[in-house]
Amino acid sequence: MSKDSFKTFAKGHPELVNYIKSGDMTWQKFYEIYDIYGEDNSAWSPYINNNKTNLNNLSNILGNINTDSIQKHINTAQKAIGVVQELASKTKTTEGLSKIASGPINPRPINKFFED
Repeated sequence: MSKDSFKTFAKGHPELVNYIKSGDMTWQKFYEIYDIYGEDNSAWSPYINNNKTNLNNLSNILGNINTDSIQKHINTAQKAIGVVQELASKTKTTEGLSKIASGPINPRPINKFFED
């Protein structure tokens, strides 16, 4: 088997890169498998079909999500944000009213403790 045919095979199966990145395999080991078995599916099934299994697991997880529960949590969060915004706006108006009610601020006279 040639290196070019292995490169073509590896480009056709990008899931092999995940094993390289995780440190489980090296390109040298993959090339040795390719050199011995070629593109035989039984030799590559632990590496190529494993990715499909992960996708099936992901689809099962996504299928088991209860969208009604998520919607209830989102509604609760929106209500809490609304309450906080309402309290913040009331605080701003209360601060503004207290400044208006107290009138203009007169500066305090400067006390001279020493005769300058």
